[in-house]
Amino acid sequence: MASNAALFDAKVPRYTSYPTAPHFHSGIGPEVARQWISSLPAGRAVSLYMHIPFCDRLCWFCACHTKQTLRYEPVSACLQVLHAEIAIISQILDGRVPVGSIHLGGGSPTMLRPDDLITLGNGLRNAFPILPDAEISIEIDPNDMDEARLDALAEFGMTRASLGIQDFDPRVQQAINRLQSVEQTAYVVDGTRARGIASVNLDLLYGLPHQTVKSASSTLRQALQLAPDRMALFGYAHVPWMKKHQTQIRDEWLPDGTERYAQAEAVRTLALEAGYEAIGIDHFALPGDALTLASQHGRLRRNFQGYSSDRCDVIIGLGPSAISQFEQGYLQNTSATGDYLRRIKDGDFATARGVALTDEDRVRRWVIEKLMCDFRFSNGEAIGRFGALAGDVMMQAKRLAATESEALCEWRNDVFEVTTKGRPFVRLIAARFDTYFTAATTRHSAAV
Repeated sequence: MASNAALFDAKVPRYTSYPTAPHFHSGIGPEVARQWISSLPAGRAVSLYMHIPFCDRLCWFCACHTKQTLRYEPVSACLQVLHAEIAIISQILDGRVPVGSIHLGGGSPTMLRPDDLITLGNGLRNAFPILPDAEISIEIDPNDMDEARLDALAEFGMTRASLGIQDFDPRVQQAINRLQSVEQTAYVVDGTRARGIASVNLDLLYGLPHQTVKSASSTLRQALQLAPDRMALFGYAHVPWMKKHQTQIRDEWLPDGTERYAQAEAVRTLALEAGYEAIGIDHFALPGDALTLASQHGRLRRNFQGYSSDRCDVIIGLGPSAISQFEQGYLQNTSATGDYLRRIKDGDFATARGVALTDEDRVRRWVIEKLMCDFRFSNGEAIGRFGALAGDVMMQAKRLAATESEALCEWRNDVFEVTTKGRPFVRLIAARFDTYFTAATTRHSAAV
């Protein structure tokens, strides 16, 4: 496949979808969105993702669709239109489809004022039949938090708090414009648990400017003191050609591929030694956590929010830039906030792009998700699901295993499997099954 040095420096997609977002196109619009939503079968639960595209400070590492504002008026205006979008979807579904999970992301959802958070939660309950055991997760910037917001999150119905940390080292924080103390973070963790919110997830990054194995390990040790139920240890995606604010981070501040790999292995080892189970390529969870159980029983899923135990096959995205996932393909709302406001105010969907899956896409989407979640897939299961359509992809898998020179994957007992050595590089292996991917013309972040 490649030399060791090339493996560390390779650039490939993160495979939170297939086809990946760069291959969405404007040929998919509001009419398709209405058709796909209208055709959802009654009684089959869906997930909701809501995107709040604002922050009160711009973190230079961030690759999300967001904008900085120090005024609340734009946030309030967007929130009013989000309620209108919820009403449009609710009217079409007409109570036929229950909601199995809700994820509120951004941006910084915790920028919302407490009364607005509560109103949004009530609006969702009035618009959709939400299952009693639905997971409700909300991304939290600890710098936004106070007692009133903690109370509002509890009243919203949050069941899992997802706190961004990135790194606790002051020099790293200064370089990424994300100043956040251990004390601030602990305050939020303690506050959520005191309000009966049992599940806490922490997001950390390796590969950041000025970060070293020592500093990344120190951050993880401090995070472990907070006893999170889950952790995501992501590799920093440096994509300044796509996110201009990342140009504030100089290339010479960043660790090279070999150092990134060493950081990833160091924090992984610490997490495992602390009793966490490895989930996919970059998540860790305690034994007994829903994510661990999903991984153990082959039910782990991967989508634009990362790894999930969510059993819903359909995700409906609301808000600017939000992505929806259907059996037929993917939809994405317009990213421009002004355009989003106009479209929804006109009573239409905000869908600006997407992609409809071919039969071959469905096979390859399944294969890539199995690789990213389980590091393996079975020829028998592929044929059982897709019949003769899976034949060509299975033959490709056999050829890849037979010719791969770095011992990263193998074909044995009718199963294609990524080896222990190959697991850190599974995105590279997944890219071999991606017929859309062309390394020479598509720019992506580092594979490790």
